[in-house]
Amino acid sequence: MTDFKAARTAMVDCQIRPSDVTRFPIIQAMLTVPREEYLPSEAQAIAYMGEHVDIGAGRVCLDPRVLAKLIDALAIQPHDLVLDIGCGHGYSTAIIARIAEAVVALEEDESLADAASSTLAAQGVDNAVVERGPLAAGAASHGPYDVIVFQGGVESLPTDIVDQLRPNGRIAMIQMDGALGVAKLGVKGANGITWRRSFDATAPVLPGFSAEKAFVF
Repeated sequence: MTDFKAARTAMVDCQIRPSDVTRFPIIQAMLTVPREEYLPSEAQAIAYMGEHVDIGAGRVCLDPRVLAKLIDALAIQPHDLVLDIGCGHGYSTAIIARIAEAVVALEEDESLADAASSTLAAQGVDNAVVERGPLAAGAASHGPYDVIVFQGGVESLPTDIVDQLRPNGRIAMIQMDGALGVAKLGVKGANGITWRRSFDATAPVLPGFSAEKAFVF
């Protein structure tokens, strides 16, 4: 039987800390939240292997290192309202909920949304709500948001999402270009979002965030 607590500690010591993630709230959340509980039962044994985990519907639970580095880049504060787009089974939401004031977890796949809702409730996460709807539409009724983060790749960012970010709010995503990707951090100013490269990463593109493909004759 897997000792998941020991595996979590090893994940933090061997994957998270060596990735230059040192903020105490992130480390504490990664040590505390049971990733295995937010995965399909058949994938729980590989919960701490340090890779994206397939959760069905063409979606993944991001590699813990990638998730930790995204959260670290965003510098989430205890007073922040966060929109977690493509929450899957809710692991990212559970991590962020330990750092932020509140989290809106957006999921359009009904089975994933149901799993996220039930697991978050079972784990006592009481400052997060799972919103069901198209990922590309965001969750405007709960916004505007201090922070927006994506749990998958993005090729094209809709203006609906940008409009839900507060002035001076932060947004992080894995910008995909074919098979290549880079994690980017943006800050919303008067003239739109100013982006900077954060680190290399790849992930499957989330539904609704693919770039339109040009016809080739």
